[in-house]
Amino acid sequence: MNQRLQRLADQIQRTLSVLIRDEINDPRLTGFVTISSVKVSPDLGYADVYVTILEPANDGGMNADAHRESLEVLKNAAGFLRTELSHTMKTRTTPRLRFHYDEITAHGNYMTNLVNEAMKKTGENQANDTENG
Repeated sequence: MNQRLQRLADQIQRTLSVLIRDEINDPRLTGFVTISSVKVSPDLGYADVYVTILEPANDGGMNADAHRESLEVLKNAAGFLRTELSHTMKTRTTPRLRFHYDEITAHGNYMTNLVNEAMKKTGENQANDTENG
């Protein structure tokens, strides 16, 4: 991706983060939406927006199934978000937004949680061994 497209992607990411937080008031969007990355097509026709959603009720379940409804809310709001985005951008056209669940980031978070749990259990086992030994 060239530097111009990268700057545009960064601007879209920053602006969408604020718009989703402040303007989307749908009660079905229950989680905290994080935009992992944005990839803009060379012709500025589309912007693929990769999101992860931290749902408070799902005990950290980071998978696409747990967040399907929240992702649908974002997909349905894509037209509104594109219109709002066009007011802040200084480009002739505003790319169409396509939202995707970011499996890579979600999987990384899941693996980090597993490692932290394993480290905690190892520490507890070592403490028990020193007490019993």
